[in-house]
Amino acid sequence: MKFRSFLQTSKYAKALMILASLSSLLAFAQTPPFQSAEVNPGRTITFRFQDVNAMKVELSLEGAGKPLRMTKSEDGVWTVTTKPLAPEMYGYHFIADGETRLDPHNARVKANLISLDNLISVPGDAPEPWDITNVPHGTIHHHTYTTSTVVGLPNDQSDYYVYTPPNYDPNAKNPYPVLYLLHGWSDAASGWTAVGHANYILDNLLAQGKIKPMVVVMPLGYGDMSFVLSGYDVWNEPAAIARNTSLFTQTLLTEVMPQVESEYNVSRKREGRAIAGLSMGGLESLTTGLEHSDKFAWVGGFSSAVHHLDFATQFDSVNPKTANLRLLWIACGTDEPLFQPNRKLIAWLKSQGMPVTQYQTPGLHTWMVWRNDLIHFAPLLFQSK
Repeated sequence: MKFRSFLQTSKYAKALMILASLSSLLAFAQTPPFQSAEVNPGRTITFRFQDVNAMKVELSLEGAGKPLRMTKSEDGVWTVTTKPLAPEMYGYHFIADGETRLDPHNARVKANLISLDNLISVPGDAPEPWDITNVPHGTIHHHTYTTSTVVGLPNDQSDYYVYTPPNYDPNAKNPYPVLYLLHGWSDAASGWTAVGHANYILDNLLAQGKIKPMVVVMPLGYGDMSFVLSGYDVWNEPAAIARNTSLFTQTLLTEVMPQVESEYNVSRKREGRAIAGLSMGGLESLTTGLEHSDKFAWVGGFSSAVHHLDFATQFDSVNPKTANLRLLWIACGTDEPLFQPNRKLIAWLKSQGMPVTQYQTPGLHTWMVWRNDLIHFAPLLFQSK
């Protein structure tokens, strides 16, 4: 596919229009200082947005559930103060008269293939697991390669990221265990590092002695780029979902894994491999892991998009004895629409005799839930019986 036609594909053009609004960030250096997002004592945040002509402005805040109505002052500044918030990183944007607006006074942006948000952090009394702290840090490696499987990439160029732990030794006698960590729909391969802070979570867990040193591979999670570029309605098309999942599995097993195993000192045994993912990536990790238990002994799904999955058909060949998984871990926020589909999957797996560890926390379909999932999932991996 030519690059020009790639940019014109469906709603990707809309994403670029939103991206173009980033030009408003240039105003940051040209206008008087304006505190658009202020973290207050008590961990509330006051948000401010300037638009004299707007008739209605709302704040879309990650985890809030619905937009918060803002109040206009005489000088044309719209304001809202949140309730006390948990220490976290929050995505947000403004909605002015129905149109999405980024914060031109905040250069922190949460990248995404479909939409963009600004980011703001509410600090805790002590560093949070995803914070950058004074501990040894691993290294993030970015790889680009020519794919023969993924459909719709310019010049067939796909990519993946690899986290190697501090003091990684490519010549170590014992290969490192490896976790294949999959992002969600609308994210790029960088999602788990750029937004999820997975590398800092792993750094901190390692420094605390809570996890085994491991290599983490974060691939592009699409088998067909039209699955994300055609917009959210694609999730109403079971055939498109199945095609994307199947192509991704093929890409992972025949392209990404062989390259990783040739370039890094990682385990080639099922006992040394894990796979997990969020949302779309959760669907992919559960499907790939359960159908290829000869390659993965540790499987996790976070808020997995299994709502259109026919369990009996998809997993008709799954056998608890032959699968012999060391861990099957399924997590979901209790306040999101995918909670019930995940509970049904857990019930069905248990009815087939498959041991499942269920983990649930309050929360919506947000990064706050998924970062927490990784924090609790990673320490369970590659432990002795």
